Amino acid sequence: MLLTNRQGATKGADGDVALIKDKFADVVTPPPPPDGEADIGAIKDILGFHIRLAHGACLRHFTETFTDLDLTQKQVSVLWLVDDHPGIAQTDLAQRLRMDRATTMAIINRLQAKHFLRRDRSDKDGRKQALFLEEPGKAMLARAKTAIGEHEAWVKSRFSDKEVRQLIDLLSRIHE
Repeated sequence: MLLTNRQGATKGADGDVALIKDKFADVVTPPPPPDGEADIGAIKDILGFHIRLAHGACLRHFTETFTDLDLTQKQVSVLWLVDDHPGIAQTDLAQRLRMDRATTMAIINRLQAKHFLRRDRSDKDGRKQALFLEEPGKAMLARAKTAIGEHEAWVKSRFSDKEVRQLIDLLSRIHE
């Protein structure tokens, strides 16, 4: 018999963890709203709650849009930044995307294993690794940009052009 705890871990009768739930499962597949309960009370005034709901909606749509590409948001961001800045150092890429070194390294390793990018010694600083897109990476990025266009159109369809610019400015205050 398998039991799932509140953290999403599935345990067998012997208590050993058999499976760990995907950390985005609750975002990708939201629970149904309670029957007849439209009023969420005072939480409706909590900004962070609405940001989380918006993030969840965007992540669900992104995941649906990118299913065939087998790429994550971070992987797409890395491909895009490497394309915009051929030869960018891994450390510079991590700083620009606000990711730690371990996460950056793992993403680059996955993309390199798929032959989407390559590492070379930097011409500017031999201690650094420079990143370049390979042809399969360029082709995948082109497909990803098309999917991003669809995703962005879906998100932006809820706002006027002025509201989109304003929303970007407002959200930038939080993450910058």
